[in-house]
Order: sequence, then C-alpha cells, then structure tokens
Amino acid sequence: MTFTLVAGTRPNFIKIAALVHAIQDAVSSGTSITYRLVHTGQHFDVKMSQDFFDQLDIPKPHINLQIGGGSQAEQTAGIMVAFEQELINHRPDTVVVVGDVTSTMACAITAKKLNIDVIHVEAGIRSGDRSMPEEINRIVTDSITDHFFTTTKEASDHLLKSGIDSDKIHLVGNVMIDTLMANRSRFNLPKLAHMRLVPQQYFVLTLHRPSNVDNGAKLLSLLEGILKSTHLPVIFPVHPRTKKQLDELKFKHDQLLLIEPLPYLEFNGLVQSAKGVITDSGGITEEASVMNVPCVTLRNTTERPETITLGTNELIGNDLSKLQVAMQQIEKDNWKQYQGIPLWDGKASERIVKKLIEIYQ
Repeated sequence: MTFTLVAGTRPNFIKIAALVHAIQDAVSSGTSITYRLVHTGQHFDVKMSQDFFDQLDIPKPHINLQIGGGSQAEQTAGIMVAFEQELINHRPDTVVVVGDVTSTMACAITAKKLNIDVIHVEAGIRSGDRSMPEEINRIVTDSITDHFFTTTKEASDHLLKSGIDSDKIHLVGNVMIDTLMANRSRFNLPKLAHMRLVPQQYFVLTLHRPSNVDNGAKLLSLLEGILKSTHLPVIFPVHPRTKKQLDELKFKHDQLLLIEPLPYLEFNGLVQSAKGVITDSGGITEEASVMNVPCVTLRNTTERPETITLGTNELIGNDLSKLQVAMQQIEKDNWKQYQGIPLWDGKASERIVKKLIEIYQ
C-alpha cells in the first residue's frame, strides 16, 4: 500500500505531522505501508515552512516542488504541472490531501486526471462564502474525492446533503488537534527583544485574509479599532501577505508590536498565555478553543461553527463596536469556556490510518 501525502502551507504541515507519525506507528506495528511526502513549496519562507518540519519532527519531504509565490492561478498551474510529473515517476495507490489551500485542490485535480484515488482529510467543512478562495478549494476538492475524512458531524452532513455515499464519509476528528495535544507540553513563550511577555497581559492578533488586508484603508481601520478597544499590548506576528501592506501604510503604535511569523511551539505558547486572540484564521480558532483561550474572528462567516457553539470563538465581522464590546468582556474574564468537541481527542490520525488500511489493504 503506497500513499502520497501532500503539504504546501503552514496549516498543512501541522496536519500532516500527525498523519506521518500515525503511519510510522502503523509501520512499527508490522503494517506494510510506504509513503512519499510531497512539499509543493506554496509556503517557502523558513518561518512558514522549515521551522514546522524541524519542531514537529516531520521527515524531510521526498520532493519539494518549489512552486513559490505568484497569483493563485499561477500557483495552481505550477503545482499541477510539477505534481503530475511526480505522480508519473512515483505512482501511488492513493493521494492524501489535507485542508483547503491551493495545493489541496491542485493536487487533487492532478491525481484524479491520472485516475488515482484521492483522500481528503478535513473534508466537508463549508463557510457558505464563495468569495473566499478556500471555499472554492473545498468544493472542488470534495467534488472529486474518493474517501472523505471529516472533523465533525456537521461536516459529514454537508457531504451527505451533496449526494456523497455515506460509506465514503468517515467521521474521525481533527488532526490539527492531534498535533496540538502531542506538543502542548512543549509550548513556550517566545523571547521578544522589545518586551517581556506577561501571561494574560496581552492580546494576539493575526490577519491574512485578502478581504481584511489587501485594502489599506480597511486594514488601517481594523488596527485602529483593535487598539482603541484595549489598554493591553497587541502582539502581531505578521504574515508575509500582510507585511507588504503594512510597509506601505507605515503604521506604528506604541501598543502594537509587529513581529516575524513564529515557529509552531512559540506561536502556540504565545496564544496559550494570551488574554485573547483576534484573528481571521480558521485553524487558529480551533487551537484557541481547545486551549480555552477567548477568540474573536474578524469574519462574517466560518467553516468551523463548532468553535462558536462548543468553543471559545465569536464572529464579529468588521463591526468595530462589537469588537470593542468583545475585547472588554475578555479583559473582564466574562467569556464562554470550551465545552469539548466530540472526537477532538488527539487520536484522529490513528483513526484515519486504521481506516485507510482497511480500505486499501
């Protein structure tokens, strides 16, 4: 049984880590599995890529397609051409893609064009907002997937309603949380040159969605609204996409500390000790919820509603008045607590590998 595992971006690496370790455990137990790990190169910055491989003990990829930057169309085309050659040279029984990034969709399409089965881990999640590139990636990937591994019953229900055979849908939990639980004892607060971090005395901010950062005036309004809503410092690890815009704005504020993207252990150490998180990321809402850290999402929709109903997340869109109320409630410790999400128990990757063995051996 041979698998090709695809990873291309920061959230992919976190998810793939758990799968690789579960496969290695199965091999150690005598199961005959071989795999190739393909890095598309969609995230190529050391802090967005190599640091994650090092910290999460992910083996060196068998190949890095080195696609690099460019528009989404350029990245998609580049990945498809390079991945096609990889599959021709090393044809597997199945290709495993994770998440909802450009690499996920591009590699799924390429595999199916070569009549290779596609496994989608984190299938079925939907925001309902087709203006988000990730939503298109989810829909396209799920339309050609052979077996679907879902994080929640709601994600499974989305697939059932779209006509997917229930025998192909496998509710297993969340591999990102597997990695979180496996490494949580190693989380540590980063040492910042400009300040000494005091637990519960700062907010963490992350922004990278085009709708929030590509328009300079909108980004400036969000930053000003956040800083007016708290007296605490705001630590902002800046995504490369966002940094370009901030450099043009030349925006500075005594409360706002801009830092480079952090490795996995340091970033989650930062979140774990924060008073709260302000973000437009989906994955961070999952991690913050499980760590019981208050989370505010600057979006109008989410593909992860369980982080709201059972987690610590709230959607506020770009409503600055709601933002102010939310941050004041967080500062007063008047925020909901994590209720526990079914099957988010650190064992999703084990369930996935067990099912894959059942299907393909």
